[in-house]
Amino acid sequence: MPDSDPLACVIVEDNEMNRLTLEHFVAITPGLTLQAALEDGRQALHYLHTEPPVQVLLLDIEMPHLTGLDLIRVLPKPLPAIVLVTSHEAFAVEAFELPVIDYLVKPVEYARFLQAVQLVRDRRHREPASLPARPPATIELAAPGSSDLFVKVNGRLVRLNFDEVLYIEALATYSVLVTAAQKHIVYASLKILEDRLPFAHFMRVHRSYIVNTQRIDAVEDHVLLLGPYQVPVGKSYQTTLRDRLNTL
Repeated sequence: MPDSDPLACVIVEDNEMNRLTLEHFVAITPGLTLQAALEDGRQALHYLHTEPPVQVLLLDIEMPHLTGLDLIRVLPKPLPAIVLVTSHEAFAVEAFELPVIDYLVKPVEYARFLQAVQLVRDRRHREPASLPARPPATIELAAPGSSDLFVKVNGRLVRLNFDEVLYIEALATYSVLVTAAQKHIVYASLKILEDRLPFAHFMRVHRSYIVNTQRIDAVEDHVLLLGPYQVPVGKSYQTTLRDRLNTL
């Protein structure tokens, strides 16, 4: 069932036939409205800086002057839900280093398009859009030399033993501290936590993950196994992680 409020979409595609196909898909999909159909990344950058915000960006990767991947890196925040569209699956690895919901390969079939739309809706339902704004998390050492920190969780300072934290995951404007026993929502970005954590054994391994390197059980095909959980390793972090693990 579509959301009660339609999702405003912008299409960025330099191929006219592909652009018209996406326009048609948006038009026949309940709960979507087309706000703009643009021919290249430069037009899109100007549009997204100057026009009302959109919820969904259907974005071609291979475009002249400014590729879709480059456009994502310079878009104003907060980002819309981004669905990439391309002719080459080879871009998938690099694409998922970026905040992308899904990746469609041309020629796009309508059934696959609907799957991407559902992923966008599912993600929106998981995002804490209804949560009130909160101040950045307070992170304070409980005592000199201690592995405990006081972290603001759900509006109160909670004492956590960071030796028990397996990894930290970014979710929208907040983060989740994951232990083997439970998860704690912290109202701070992953960048804030990365900058403030005083422990050298916590390491960024992906744009969405920081891991406790002392709790890594195994590494399999650029995936870290930490207890019952699996954490992906981003391409740009693989060499640094390998060097770090070699010193453990």
